[in-house]
Amino acid sequence: MPELNFFDNYLLQAITEEIVPETSFFRDRYFPTEEGDIFAADKVLTEYQKGDRKMACFVAQRVGDIPVERKGYAIHEYQPAYIAPSRLLTIDDLCKRGFGEAIFPGSTTAERAARLQLRDLTDLDRRIRRLEEWMAVQTMINNGCTMQEYVDANTVGEQNVVLFYDGTSHHTYTVGTKWDANGGDFFGDVRAMCNMLARRGLPAADLVLGTAVADAILELQKVRDLLDKNSGIIIGEVNQNIAYPGVTRMGVLNFGGFRLTLWAVSESYEDNNNTDTPYFPAKSAMVTAPGCGHMMYGQITQINFGSTDFTSVAAARVPKFIVDQDKDIRKLRLGSRPLAAPKNYCPWIYAANAVN
Repeated sequence: MPELNFFDNYLLQAITEEIVPETSFFRDRYFPTEEGDIFAADKVLTEYQKGDRKMACFVAQRVGDIPVERKGYAIHEYQPAYIAPSRLLTIDDLCKRGFGEAIFPGSTTAERAARLQLRDLTDLDRRIRRLEEWMAVQTMINNGCTMQEYVDANTVGEQNVVLFYDGTSHHTYTVGTKWDANGGDFFGDVRAMCNMLARRGLPAADLVLGTAVADAILELQKVRDLLDKNSGIIIGEVNQNIAYPGVTRMGVLNFGGFRLTLWAVSESYEDNNNTDTPYFPAKSAMVTAPGCGHMMYGQITQINFGSTDFTSVAAARVPKFIVDQDKDIRKLRLGSRPLAAPKNYCPWIYAANAVN
């Protein structure tokens, strides 16, 4: 039986598509990827409409009718930033025992390469997923994202800035009095944030909270009083449980008819200085709804191993095996060109510094 060539790009692509993705809150809940979100082009198109709540008017009978304008929509073309982590593969890696690997008598180099490549591809995929999670959060906080390119691991290159608004963005809310201070109006402010979405015809279903805000809300006496089953006013329930890694589903509260699921986010990543960094600011809050955006991907064009022609691949992840014969180095690369974008104009309302 002939051995499979685990350095063939078609086989690498198949292996990559079988990797079980790491679960992440913002990426999975608010920016899912559907079939139409993967483009067979270098650029992707985003389009969204601004909602309106205009009424029809009374018409004099002799007029017959009054035409109304068709609601317009905006189309923008973006070129997604390129992500390409890689890992060297040497003959030593194929000959020595890997971490956590049992010793199999008679194990061939090809079998060891398959196990090692799957492990490397999985690790590279998770690194990209963490960056996608960061992109999703930044897009919701800023209604856009600034992507800093690097020439190498230590040299900064150009910045790619993507904004999903023209002029002024209408996605922020300023808390007049901090919620944990005297006179703070937690329920009133969140209801106002919900109304900002409702006036655009957009749903409000989730209240995303930083860790400091989540802790402060549980200490508010008004919240405790209204959660009291004997108060006669049913505003929801708090029943905390871990729903995503680093994310707690706190429960459901009613804000003047808007029933929101509360999410306390402590999800974090390790930055370039090896510092544990939260994705979502501890003192911030956001009102939004699941599926408010989507993660889109542009195609990647490359010369595959063993070929002299360019090949374009439209996929969320595109692997490549590289051989540097002059330096006797083999390298495995995993490429991606994602873009986190809203489906409607400003489908999230963000409040920074909601607590002290």
